[in-house]
Amino acid sequence: MLICSCSTTKKLKPGEVLYTGATIQLNPDSPAVKDQKRFQKELEEKVRPEPNKKLLGWRYKLFFYNLVKEPKKQKGIKYWIKYKLGEPPVLMNQVRLQNNANVLRSYLASKGFLQASGSGDTTLKEKTGKAVYRLYSGPRYTMNAISFPGDSSSAISGLIHSSRNNTLLKPGNFYDLDVFKAERERIDVALKEKGYYYFSPNYLLVQADSTIGAHQVDIDLKIKKDAPQAALQPYFIRNINIYPDYSLRRDSVTRASDPVSFKGFTIYDPNHKYKPRLFEHLIFFQKGEPYNRTDHALSLNRLVNIGTFRFVKAEFNPIDTASSNNMDVDFLLTSSKKNALSLSVTGTSKSNNFIGSEVKLTHTNKNTFRGAEQLNLSLAGGFEKQFSGQQKNLSSYSLGAEARLLFPRFLVPVVGFTTHNAYVPKTHITIGSQLLNRANYYTLLSGRGEFGYLWKGNEFNEHQFNPLSVSYIRTANTTDSFNRMLAKVPTLKNNFENQFIIGTNYTFTYTNQVKPELHNNFLFMGSVESAGNLVNAFLHKDEDGKKRLFQTVTNQFVRFEADFRDYYKINPGLIWANRLNMGYGIPYGNSSVLPYVRQFFAGGSNDIRAFRSRSLGPGSFYINTDSLDLFADQGGDVKLMLNTEIRARLFSIIQGAAFIDAGNIWLAKNDTSRPGGQFRLGNVLNQTAVGGGVGLRVDASIFVVRFDLAMPFRKPWLPPGERWVIDQIRFSDPEWRKKNLIFNIGIGYPF
Repeated sequence: MLICSCSTTKKLKPGEVLYTGATIQLNPDSPAVKDQKRFQKELEEKVRPEPNKKLLGWRYKLFFYNLVKEPKKQKGIKYWIKYKLGEPPVLMNQVRLQNNANVLRSYLASKGFLQASGSGDTTLKEKTGKAVYRLYSGPRYTMNAISFPGDSSSAISGLIHSSRNNTLLKPGNFYDLDVFKAERERIDVALKEKGYYYFSPNYLLVQADSTIGAHQVDIDLKIKKDAPQAALQPYFIRNINIYPDYSLRRDSVTRASDPVSFKGFTIYDPNHKYKPRLFEHLIFFQKGEPYNRTDHALSLNRLVNIGTFRFVKAEFNPIDTASSNNMDVDFLLTSSKKNALSLSVTGTSKSNNFIGSEVKLTHTNKNTFRGAEQLNLSLAGGFEKQFSGQQKNLSSYSLGAEARLLFPRFLVPVVGFTTHNAYVPKTHITIGSQLLNRANYYTLLSGRGEFGYLWKGNEFNEHQFNPLSVSYIRTANTTDSFNRMLAKVPTLKNNFENQFIIGTNYTFTYTNQVKPELHNNFLFMGSVESAGNLVNAFLHKDEDGKKRLFQTVTNQFVRFEADFRDYYKINPGLIWANRLNMGYGIPYGNSSVLPYVRQFFAGGSNDIRAFRSRSLGPGSFYINTDSLDLFADQGGDVKLMLNTEIRARLFSIIQGAAFIDAGNIWLAKNDTSRPGGQFRLGNVLNQTAVGGGVGLRVDASIFVVRFDLAMPFRKPWLPPGERWVIDQIRFSDPEWRKKNLIFNIGIGYPF
């Protein structure tokens, strides 16, 4: 580090001094004020320029800048190292002391320290220097009396006066310029809801009188005298015109001679591209009502979110008469191309250590029945190979087809349910099929159909409810290797028999990740599924006690799953990520275990990374597939998993990580062929697997390639008292490395 530090200054030219940062001394020899540490930190963030970035005291970007000579061209590896990985030195002659001091004093004044003072100076040491700012805040002023416009002087003054109970200005609170700005915006929002389309926060004046003494100010909020008349009167909607085939190439709209009138709308659609009823739930304005911002925003957001229109614009045109306060609104909608064909080639990385690629061809019709219905027809084919795990040469291929039809409304109305927000509720009908061939073992044929609803309560939560979901799974072309696995664990046969899954499912998602400025982001996904109850009520048991539909077993179970994720930003380049995943399935009636496609699995690149995919559990049960012609495929009815991971940005697009994973799966019922696998609350901790490791990630925004190296810390299948294996770590032993070091390659973050 010392050598690197020296290298960052040795290439400076004579007379140049490297700027290493600024020190803020707030009230250095006077009493501290309340929240002084917070103010000092905020002051530090406002000083410019910022010094060269450091990592553990090492100016790594400046190091890369000095590593290569000036490139002759603005491209190539040298240019990338010098100007992408690196950055030029920040010098002392770039520091403007007086400007910074003025900015810092101004900031303190905006926070109520109206008597703030201070100055800046520099300190030099050989080839480095820093700025030192000594600031004195003085007392912080508070608000005394708050006055609003009188309620009888005008209609707009009356509205402002009537909203004073919601004011952000409170006597006794500190003087704060940001609060004044927020108060002006609050009033503007309230007026926009009452029709004042042309009003602006800039037409409000906040005057502060600091001469009253006792470090207090009187606040007088008033409308500026030069505010235009148009801003001081409400406007009402007269005509609502819709142009769904508007072209950006034309400066004006073409009014058809025979527009269609529908529920207060006048629709100019000469080519009859859209059914008039489409706009009923997309545009919220009504004739004769005052303009309001809520309906304006909802209308635009819904027209955008429907996915049919490429550009959306609303123009408000006041009636050109001196006495009128009416306005027409024109919705100018530019349609997207109705049909689109896309071809995608993607890399895939799955929890079972399969890595491969998939080619997918999709045809999209964005206006299938002239009501903005979207039909997606897709064909996909892929090939995968397992590059790690007990069966690292295992390969498979898949072929699939899917048809998905989305309606921008509830196709079958839900009684008592409405969505009055920016997001359009949707109904989907989906059918699909897939052929999965796992070489040397079996071929899995599946088909599914779903009917359901998708809607968002707001920007943070999303719902998906499928009242009808039907899946059919059939296993074919089994091999001797596969049969030997079933002979070893006979109960696995139930997983692969032909079966129906007919039921209902619901998924709820909540996340505040849409606000990346938050220090703590959270995501929750919860789902519940019930299968077999309704259909089994109409079926009779066969000789073996099972109920069948078309000679195929119908599964009966209830399945719950919850996934909690938390992302805490320690600083801009350091994130602490955590996940808690829990699942519980209850097979009953016609089923003794969950169907294979609904079971929980443990291990793999997105799970408990120190163990091979699907090799953990259930419970303390273990199959050593190293010595058998088997592949790991252990599923369970219960799952509990906890992951914690520190993610650090090293440089450019390279990130590092350190992680610990813990958890396992269990069976809901006892299985004599898998002893120790049944879930018992008292055995959870004793049967928990633990592992950890380090990782490297290449985050290029559009994709993330992940490399994780993990090792087990606790093996739940070992005898009690011997399950912790940290003391057995032997990095120098090749046999230990072969059995315990797990290298995972993944696409995307594990969670």
